[in-house]
Amino acid sequence: MTTTPTTLPGGTWNLGDRTVTRFGYGAMQLAGPWVMGPPADHDGAIAVLRDAVEQGITHIDTSGAYGPHVTNELIREALHPYPDSVLISTKVGANRDAEGGWPTARTPDDLRKQVRENLETLGVETLDLVNMRMGDATGPQPGSITEAMETLVELQQQGLIRQLGVSNVTTEQVAEARKVAPIVCVQNMYNLANRGDDPLIDDLAADGIAYVPFFPLGGFTPLQADALSNVAARLDTKPMAIALAWLLQRSENVLLIPGTSKVAHLRENIAGAALSLSEKDVIELDSIGR
Repeated sequence: MTTTPTTLPGGTWNLGDRTVTRFGYGAMQLAGPWVMGPPADHDGAIAVLRDAVEQGITHIDTSGAYGPHVTNELIREALHPYPDSVLISTKVGANRDAEGGWPTARTPDDLRKQVRENLETLGVETLDLVNMRMGDATGPQPGSITEAMETLVELQQQGLIRQLGVSNVTTEQVAEARKVAPIVCVQNMYNLANRGDDPLIDDLAADGIAYVPFFPLGGFTPLQADALSNVAARLDTKPMAIALAWLLQRSENVLLIPGTSKVAHLRENIAGAALSLSEKDVIELDSIGR
């Protein structure tokens, strides 16, 4: 499969030694309800992955915990052999239980097992980018990340991982991880209404490290705010388009990975993120999370 050169909103960013589109795609929504089991529309899931690449997207985010393994297997079916331009990032550090929970799994043996599973389900010999997921389903939690990072560095030295990142982490854990090994991105919850990482984003930008917000549109409960609705009405568009455009304008190191299971919605997201917000719009939107 080949990519079609297109101009996506936000342009590109150097994610470590790879250049990717700042507008990417998150595969989590391709799994079944609550990110468990197969998709309701298998053919639709394959179609949206292929369309993402055809639209020029070169950053696809997944995890072995999604399904579990479902999104990885869909990505492999839809896109393998992968175009050289496409970077697939995955995460380790959590499993799934029978109730759909996200129990942590961060011992060295856990991490080695998850890396092997990601390699197998994605059908590759080396993972482009592995994010070390900390915290739990409620968000980042205090605790050392050193042992986990050292395990991933060991696997990196074996040629199983190309680049490293961290996910669901505190600012302190970011600093601790960077003492163990270079990282190319931080993936945390961040959107118009959740602005706790503002200082971190700016610090990472100064060092050329990407910030990848998950739940950019609010997650399972979509963003709702009067200011968001007001700006959307003024620009005659949807609130979610405004939320994506705001993220791209927030900082050049912000990479988007909004997810969807529909081709039409994917294209709608791309068009929405391309909106240009005025200074007045941004000031009004900034009032939401501050």
